[in-house]
Amino acid sequence: MIAENVNQRISASELTSVVKYSSEGLVPAIIQDRASGSVLMMAWMNKETLAKTIETGRTWFWSRSRKELWAKGETSGDIQIVLDIAVDCDGDTLLIEVDQKGKGACHTGNFSCFYRGIAEMFESST
Repeated sequence: MIAENVNQRISASELTSVVKYSSEGLVPAIIQDRASGSVLMMAWMNKETLAKTIETGRTWFWSRSRKELWAKGETSGDIQIVLDIAVDCDGDTLLIEVDQKGKGACHTGNFSCFYRGIAEMFESST
């Protein structure tokens, strides 16, 4: 949970003022499910989508390929209710804790977009 690691609470306006956006006006947002602790996805946000996320309590992102805003679950119904937002020490990454509704976060039908991992990392060495 974000709350366990946060030792400095700031207002939403302060949070948005410390975010450092890339030259394209974007910042990566890591989305984490509070109930399971699973990292669900990474998506891009800009100033407008961060503001909409804070305002609506649901996640909004910027699609780099479509060049448009999108609300998670808008078509699938698998919405994310925002429970907490933190910014990292450098101000260049967001961590957003959510209550994931529906089947999950991934368009493939998996709960998390991070459903593949390196098998060799877990093979025992004998």
